[in-house]
Amino acid sequence: MTGPAHIFDKPNRYIGKSSPRADAARLLQGRGKFVDDVTLPRMVHAAFLRSPFAHATITAIDTAEAKDAPGVIAIYTGHDLTDHVTPYVGVLTHLKGLRSAPQHPLAVDVARWQGEPVVMVIATSRALAEDACELVEVDYEELPAVVDTETALDADTPVIHPEFGNNLAWERDVVAGDIDAAFAASGVQVIDREFRFGRHTGVTLESRGTLCDFDPSENELTVYYSGQAPHMMQVIFATHLDLPEENVRVISNDVGGSFGIKIHTYGDEIATAAAAKLLKRPVKFIADRFESFVTDIHARDHVIKARIGVTNDGDIVGIDLDDLTGVGPFSMYPRTSAIECNQILNLTGAPYNLDNYRAKGRVVFQNKTLMCQYRGVGHPIAMAVADGLLDDAARAIGMDPVAVRHLNLMADDSYPRASATGMKLDDLSHQKALTKLTDIMDYKGLREKQTEDRKNGIYRGIGFVSMVEVTNPSPMFYGVGGASIASQDGATVRLDAGGALHVASSITEQGQGTNAILAQIAAGVFGVALNRVKVTTGDTKTTPYGGGTWASRGAGIGGEAMLQAAQALKDQVLAVAAVMLQTSADKLDIQDGAVTDPDGTLRLPLADLARTVYYRGNELPNDLNPELIATRHYRVTDFPFVFTNGAMAAHVEVDTATGFIKVLHFWAVEDCGRVINPLLVDEQIRGGVVQGIGGALYEECQYSEDGQMLNATMADYMVPMASEMPDITVAHIETPTKTSVLGAKGAGEAGTGGAPAAILNAVNDALSPLNASIWQMPMTPERVLNAIDAAK
Repeated sequence: MTGPAHIFDKPNRYIGKSSPRADAARLLQGRGKFVDDVTLPRMVHAAFLRSPFAHATITAIDTAEAKDAPGVIAIYTGHDLTDHVTPYVGVLTHLKGLRSAPQHPLAVDVARWQGEPVVMVIATSRALAEDACELVEVDYEELPAVVDTETALDADTPVIHPEFGNNLAWERDVVAGDIDAAFAASGVQVIDREFRFGRHTGVTLESRGTLCDFDPSENELTVYYSGQAPHMMQVIFATHLDLPEENVRVISNDVGGSFGIKIHTYGDEIATAAAAKLLKRPVKFIADRFESFVTDIHARDHVIKARIGVTNDGDIVGIDLDDLTGVGPFSMYPRTSAIECNQILNLTGAPYNLDNYRAKGRVVFQNKTLMCQYRGVGHPIAMAVADGLLDDAARAIGMDPVAVRHLNLMADDSYPRASATGMKLDDLSHQKALTKLTDIMDYKGLREKQTEDRKNGIYRGIGFVSMVEVTNPSPMFYGVGGASIASQDGATVRLDAGGALHVASSITEQGQGTNAILAQIAAGVFGVALNRVKVTTGDTKTTPYGGGTWASRGAGIGGEAMLQAAQALKDQVLAVAAVMLQTSADKLDIQDGAVTDPDGTLRLPLADLARTVYYRGNELPNDLNPELIATRHYRVTDFPFVFTNGAMAAHVEVDTATGFIKVLHFWAVEDCGRVINPLLVDEQIRGGVVQGIGGALYEECQYSEDGQMLNATMADYMVPMASEMPDITVAHIETPTKTSVLGAKGAGEAGTGGAPAAILNAVNDALSPLNASIWQMPMTPERVLNAIDAAK
């Protein structure tokens, strides 16, 4: 069956899938006219019946009773949409060997995780659509669920996609030097640990949502989208709904938090767009919080066995790790679910001088919610493994954790250079950052107080991390793999007749202050007051083409494009002013909204210049063709990424009787290049630290043995709240990147990437007098007590 399974012109009368009567009724409904004396709303609402099983065959779907429910407009199953939505596959060519099965917006024949959408009901209200969902009868034949990552590759484990033969999605090996020889050398101590990281998700203030409207007269789809990458989604909607790309408009205004959650393709959103196209009317879907927990991507589900070798003098001779991660039944489209593992392989130990490095990564399918990129992709794990091992090694040889870092961190004057895994590094300041960190936290004083506290039975610990952060990604990240994901960003700056600037950027506003940064750059470069700049973002119809907001790229890439566009417009304006004032452009400037002499003497208000150009062009020379608008695009070249670096420390207290951990204070020194807006940068880092605290101490998606998520409510899924937030001191070192004029790197993910490692090390420092340690996150009270008991 194709097309709408059922369509109704009144709540209780079926008018068929396709007939002149049905088409006329839908057309009248779409225009808000009367149909048999009943006025139906033009906008309708989608609700989804989702699989209650982690793995099951769908043997039958009965919608007979639901079709007669009040307000129901249409009902769709997976098979109903197969002729209208082409399936999508989450692979990238540069991740060699990555495989995933084709995915449909609604499950077709088999449901592969609890929460996968199976049936979509369209009704005149969300409540009526939900009521009708309860009337849909679906017969399932439950199948064995693959839940345990560590047994996913066993010979007797069921295979989720039989055509693959096993549950392996991707694997990669990284080898530098000779790790076995390094570990076997005389005088080398080898420390090995098993790290476990709990799967968790980004709990955005605003849940996912979309409103899709189709105009059949123009064959155009407009999508209001709560997400991060409008141009990426424009390509996806066009490709999979068989529309010309120019006929798809995606609008993403002022999104209430994303954290990487809202940069992926979700079946319910694609299905909503398909319904709008088929019904030729607006269809709205807003995920409730339960739907968010079981459908928003998860992250960080890793089991890592790792070793570090150090000499008795503290030199690191090598790191060896084996990462196993479960990513759900599919690789997420289009960014894939292998990137997190890949980042861990690339970034573990990246701040340190390493000659020998070996890493193996395996990504496996499982019957859980899909995993993909979430704030700080891979960084919290890579930093926790390397710095957790390093602190453990320092304890083993009796060396101070700060001293061992200073000994092994790359020198600040050693750049450009590469990491052991071949990552190109430049413009970093690890040594300066660590020195500044220990100064602002009064490290010596804290150690002295710690000694006194231990005499009184108070277990406090201090933990450090030295980290890198991937920012400003180049086309070598996604574009090279065949994904339609722009690594460039664009900016347009226009002078209006009143002397104000109108700027448009492909970067989007997710609550991080993007619009303020863009306005600040444009105003500062061009020469007008901040309140004379109007910013437009998040609309594929009105903004230049670009990648949007992800991977800490807003200021570094979008900001550089804005700087270049503002400078280009300034040059154009000064060229016009030079003709009008009969001087040369190099003898003029723009300050406070007026053309001035270099010393600030007023020569010509911008409004007068603009009105002359726009209204009285006859007063200008015939060979002068003034342009009061400029567009520029910018991308990073030569480097796959622009790296930032930082040093962080946590001070914690562990109650050894209850296992509770309290973070007393947190310090972060970040080098994100040129700091454009200190307040915004500081709060981005603080917010990231709090999310890192969540992953370290509280957040975990818990599953039963049969694949049921057990804590999919805000009452059961723990997130840090105001009472758990410590004082967070933020300081900066500014080493501008040489890849741009602006010199800005990213800062949005640093806190999330570094905080878990610092807290892990602080907790283990606190537990060290008891010879106890913990290597699993979140570090819940139960796990802390188990670690203490194990040491007795």
